[in-house]
Amino acid sequence: MSGVVAAFAALVSVAVLGYVIGVIGVLRATDELVLSRLAFFVATPALMFATVSRADLGALLSPVLLTQVVAVAFTALVFVLVAKLAWRRTARQLTIGALASSYVNAGNLGVPISLYVLGDAALVAPILLFQLLVLTPLSFLVLDKGSRSPRAALLLPLRNPLTVASLFGLAFALAGVALPVTVMRPIDLLGGAAVPVALLAYGLSLYGSRRAAPAPEEDGVGRDIALAVALKAFAQPAVAYATARLLGLEGTHLLAATLFAALPTAQNIYVYAVTYDTGRRLARGAVLVTTGLSIPIMATLGAVLG
Repeated sequence: MSGVVAAFAALVSVAVLGYVIGVIGVLRATDELVLSRLAFFVATPALMFATVSRADLGALLSPVLLTQVVAVAFTALVFVLVAKLAWRRTARQLTIGALASSYVNAGNLGVPISLYVLGDAALVAPILLFQLLVLTPLSFLVLDKGSRSPRAALLLPLRNPLTVASLFGLAFALAGVALPVTVMRPIDLLGGAAVPVALLAYGLSLYGSRRAAPAPEEDGVGRDIALAVALKAFAQPAVAYATARLLGLEGTHLLAATLFAALPTAQNIYVYAVTYDTGRRLARGAVLVTTGLSIPIMATLGAVLG
């Protein structure tokens, strides 16, 4: 499981660097917003276009993807029901909580794990595309404001840079068009900044959170974090494993289905929370705790199922 350890070591190292540069004053805690917006509006769209435009679209029918869809639907629904009925959370808070409970770090953790642990980087591609082209646009329908009609609501995702970049990438992939290297090189260069910038913003936020008072809308958020962590770290991989067994998956595909569901909450969710100014503490807490828990959980799963 050295691939898992190496991937997490890289993730934690960059986040710690973000915290350190806040402590020593290289960046201010308020610069977190600048980094988050840079990741959201510039670097991540470039990464998503490059990823989707080169994807093998036939992989979308992978049975591993079905296990992830079932697990995501289960955990997100449980969070929404509990947080809505018991704690009366708003629609935007429920959206961030549902994402924190189900949206896995398939990019900077899923890809290395897929390659170094499972031996095939393509295994994680369907999860990346599902989250990008389905979960993210659906979430933005709630997080974005100003819709007055069903037509306007359907068009809201097209105002989001991640969705637009993904759809352009999908169009190129469907058409089988490969852009020249001279065109893709600057896009790849920008996309390469997405993960480190998001992680630096996350680490900087940890420093800023020491001195910031919790916002009124986040009073009592500890129980939301506990629920999101329990669902993400334990329920989601259990549901994915059970679904994979029902589908008759074995060997690498069974391990892939379970490991991918056990990935921690993606730091992208924190970027979304900052961008839409909703559920920052929930997203930050879920990312932090599930990242720490996922290392022993995935190591155990790899030992048992591998």
